[in-house]
Amino acid sequence: MSTINDAKNRTLTLKRTFNAPLALVWEAWTQSEHIAQWWGPKGLEVTVVEHNFIVGGNWKYSVQMPDGNVFIADGVYTEIVQHKKIVSTANFKPMTEGVEIQAIFDADGNKTHFTFNCVHETEEYCKQQEEMGFYNGWGSFFDRLGEFLEK
Repeated sequence: MSTINDAKNRTLTLKRTFNAPLALVWEAWTQSEHIAQWWGPKGLEVTVVEHNFIVGGNWKYSVQMPDGNVFIADGVYTEIVQHKKIVSTANFKPMTEGVEIQAIFDADGNKTHFTFNCVHETEEYCKQQEEMGFYNGWGSFFDRLGEFLEK
């Protein structure tokens, strides 16, 4: 049996536990004014261009890079389960296109366990993205989220 199309072989995963209740973490992920405070690389300003948080709704964020270039991230929400899961298509131009991102939330008292999956079209693309710094890049986003939640 071939595993070429097996999602686990095409998925990169990061996990975090945030010292914040689920409702607060969910709000940080779903409200534009909060997203702009933590999404993206540390020290860079994020502009939420579009954020229609419904299944089928579009999202688009813009990040001004130090070299003057603009980094665009966009996608379409494909699944939203209140306080449990957010799934969307995603493009992070010019580096990554055509992936699915999954944000999974699990309440644990005043803490929230969080799992982030990024599913790629092929195993080769997945490996390429890992080598390009997936864990450091997204890890820095979630470090910022953790700092934002503690404010």
